[in-house]
Amino acid sequence: MKVPDLLRRIFPKPRSRVGWRDALPLVVFLILYAVAILTVISFDVFTFTKPLMFGLIAVSVWVWWMATCGWSGLNRWRSTQALIVRLILVGVFVAMLAEPRSVRTTDELSVVYAVDISESIHPDRVTDALTFVARTTSEKPLQDVAGWIAFGSSAAVEVPPIQTNYGSTMSNPEEIRFNSRVDRDATNIENALSLAAAILPEDRRGRIVLISDGSETTGDLKTVLDQLNAREISVDVLPVKYQYDNETWVERLDLPQSVKIGEPYEASVVISSLQAGKGKLIIEENGEPITEDPIEITYEEGKNRIDIPIYLRSPGYYEYEATLIPEDGTDGRDENNRAVGYIYVEGEGKVLIVRDPIRDDDRDYEHLARAIREGERAIEVVDSYRFPRDSLSLLPYDCVIFANVAHDAFDEVQLQALRDAVFNQGTGFLMTGGDNSFGPGGYHRTIVEEVLPVSMDITKKKVLPKGALAIILHTCEFAEGNTWAKRITKQAIKVLGNQDDVGVIAYGPGGEQWVVDMAPASQYEDMVPAINSAVIGDMPAFGPTMQIGFDGLSESDAATKHMIIISDGDPQIPAPSLLNKFISEKISVSTIAIFPHGGIEIETLRNIANATDGRYYFPADPNELPSIFIKEAKTLKRSMIQEKDFTPDVGFPSPVLEGIDGLPPLHGFVLTSLKENALTENILFTIPEDASEEETDPVLAIWRYGLGTTAAFTSSLSNQWARDWVDWNDYTAFVKQLLIRISRVEKTGSLRMWTYNSGGEGVIVVEDFYPEEDFLDVAAKVSGPGGTELSIPLKQVGPRRYQGTFPVNDKGQFQVTAIGKSGEREDRVHGGFIVSYSPEFLKFTSNMSTLQQIKDETSGTELSADSTAEDIYNRRTPKQSSKPIFDWFLIALACLLPLDVAVRRVQLDWSVVKSMLGFGTKKETTQTMGALLQRKKQVGEHLKSERPSKPFQPTGQKSPYLTTEAKRTAEPSKPKSEKPKDVPPKHDESTTSRLLQMKRKRSEDDDTPDQKS
Repeated sequence: MKVPDLLRRIFPKPRSRVGWRDALPLVVFLILYAVAILTVISFDVFTFTKPLMFGLIAVSVWVWWMATCGWSGLNRWRSTQALIVRLILVGVFVAMLAEPRSVRTTDELSVVYAVDISESIHPDRVTDALTFVARTTSEKPLQDVAGWIAFGSSAAVEVPPIQTNYGSTMSNPEEIRFNSRVDRDATNIENALSLAAAILPEDRRGRIVLISDGSETTGDLKTVLDQLNAREISVDVLPVKYQYDNETWVERLDLPQSVKIGEPYEASVVISSLQAGKGKLIIEENGEPITEDPIEITYEEGKNRIDIPIYLRSPGYYEYEATLIPEDGTDGRDENNRAVGYIYVEGEGKVLIVRDPIRDDDRDYEHLARAIREGERAIEVVDSYRFPRDSLSLLPYDCVIFANVAHDAFDEVQLQALRDAVFNQGTGFLMTGGDNSFGPGGYHRTIVEEVLPVSMDITKKKVLPKGALAIILHTCEFAEGNTWAKRITKQAIKVLGNQDDVGVIAYGPGGEQWVVDMAPASQYEDMVPAINSAVIGDMPAFGPTMQIGFDGLSESDAATKHMIIISDGDPQIPAPSLLNKFISEKISVSTIAIFPHGGIEIETLRNIANATDGRYYFPADPNELPSIFIKEAKTLKRSMIQEKDFTPDVGFPSPVLEGIDGLPPLHGFVLTSLKENALTENILFTIPEDASEEETDPVLAIWRYGLGTTAAFTSSLSNQWARDWVDWNDYTAFVKQLLIRISRVEKTGSLRMWTYNSGGEGVIVVEDFYPEEDFLDVAAKVSGPGGTELSIPLKQVGPRRYQGTFPVNDKGQFQVTAIGKSGEREDRVHGGFIVSYSPEFLKFTSNMSTLQQIKDETSGTELSADSTAEDIYNRRTPKQSSKPIFDWFLIALACLLPLDVAVRRVQLDWSVVKSMLGFGTKKETTQTMGALLQRKKQVGEHLKSERPSKPFQPTGQKSPYLTTEAKRTAEPSKPKSEKPKDVPPKHDESTTSRLLQMKRKRSEDDDTPDQKS
């Protein structure tokens, strides 16, 4: 189609002549539309994100052309009305496409105080900072809002900048509490500024008051400063100034990397000092001093190296600690006066059995330990309290066995050490079944579940009833109390199965409310943000929150229902009728008393628990809370224990069963689910009675995890469940072959590695002693504190020598595994080092240049301890903020569309409308029913008088003289009779008159055939 033809189709020819006056509606509309848009923009009423969209208003020209040229099919007046409505419709639609936003202008100020509480800041300086926050906040204008965050290596919101009653606690320094747990072993100003900017409201002018020494040890300021400038957020700085002129510190402890039993070696202590001095040096080996008295030393300004002889008598793991005691007055801080190192001397690998610390007997491991000894393996038995807290301490053990020990018997540091030992060092791991193992032991969604080849999530099993748990949180009035409550709540939820229901209730700014609505625990990731952001207040009464929890639990279809309440006991006691509801519905309630105010509060919580068949706890230490919550959550998991007689079926062929024919029966096991992974070996299993196709319950499963191998034996290898196994002839062979399959295998390699910390930088040096010289591709995997995982390529720096570095921003253990590859050759070596103290303690003066940079780049100002609230809050400029109002224009369109259709399709009889409104002629509006009937009679008589007389036509038989042809003969029609003379004049016609005329005409038409005949 050609362009002219296309234009003619779009703009058809007018049906009548179009003059310039016809364009007036369009011109007026465009002028008014432009004025309206420019007015709302210039007066900051609206703003438009995409102003170029206003070019689409050109569509209004086509709309005008179609209406003006008569293509709408309407008369001129109605066409003009329809055109105006449609132009307005087009204008609203175009404005909506331009993404309108309403503009709000305010000079109200939002201030966030960022307080540095890292370890480089003296506690007295932190107190001074909080006093400054309280003083300036109490003097601020009422319309402004303030909040504060604490930061170190991480940052956390203590009080958000919102208008709530909780913000009033900032005005009293004695009431300011740390409700969050912040890592203090580093300073990350970038993280602090990012968090502070994130909680500042967009509709107010934002400002950050940074109280810090400026000694940033991690993070990148450039990115966050650009973000602050983009949002026009200024940063005022209050420097925390200090300087240590006298400072001595232990830089590191160097130990030999390759040793032999019975030969003497030297440990070297590197000491640095800002000036010469004297002191005493203490060297400890596994916690015991190697000399009776401290060693007297003298050191010079700068670096000093002190060599101490050591002697190793047997294989094992040796940890050495060097502590320096300078003379009085010659050292600024003592946190950096110690260093730790270790030596591992290889020997016969041992098996470590970990038992439950509460049980006095050895029924969970007695027969297992005997079988291991009969298999000529050395074993060591410890309870969970004495389990190592670092992976390097697990180097002497080729395999670790958890013999029916609950998750809450460990802390997270110990379990992380186990994970690192398996993944990085190749240590084997075995968990045996029991009432404190796997799911019933609380290992669901834990790091141990990650290590094992089975999952505690058994949602696909048909035999497990569903549980429901409601948790009620009351403000915990101790240091970081609410943070503790949130953390242990999340730990309790993680213990539950995916099919279990869980909800969290608290008294917050809106009163009693669900923090997390009752939902399946599988939605844990969605629950975490709501729990973290919850504002937990002082609950006035137990009744409303317990009623909310009761309603939620009652609606659940769970077979087991439980409630946990953590409180100080001071809320009003619940009504007996409410407790009776819990009893009748068989909902148990356990209560935990935290820092109660007296005997009445304790009795209240105890009575609630006793009445509902729950448990009452009164922990002396908040550190007991996680284990209590996990223990309570585990009450829903007992149904995972299956006590029945069965004989395991053999699945995946394995050397564990080599030479073993026939298996005796077992008498119980714990339900688990086999992980769907190609590395998983389902060696022994049982099939449930009501199982679907291919559904099995694992009994013995093995897989590879990192460098190590782990196994899950869901039944027992020692107690009543295995009473037929412990007397079985092949029991010892089975245990021996199982441990051989999963234990670490030592391989003599050709790589040697040295690792150490130097000035906040980790150094890795690897040498290759392979008989044939070869170029290696060497890389190192580093695991550090806080879940640090790094991959470091090593560069060749000399013949057979490779080196690499990585940043050290935290204290703790750094494990290093170096892997060298060349063709088919692959060699690896393990090592690591320990950072004894935070890099914060190597900061001897505040960093004013960093604070100056932040202040200058964000147009802030420098404050002092004497600064007042006016210095912070009286510097204000109005800020404009906007929010989308797309829905406003959508509503306008929804109203205009029906109006546009109505104007075009609906025609009103204005005479009727006038009569309805009381307007028009009196004659027409005052006619009565009698007058109408009289008029009808007159018209009827007039019509009869004008009718011609008809010949008589008898009824009955048809006349024989009337033929068919005669009937069909057409007679010429007679002219219509004239209108009655008494019909009202045309100009005085009403609707009634017109109806009568139509009736008269119809009567005449009906009479015409008779006259013709």
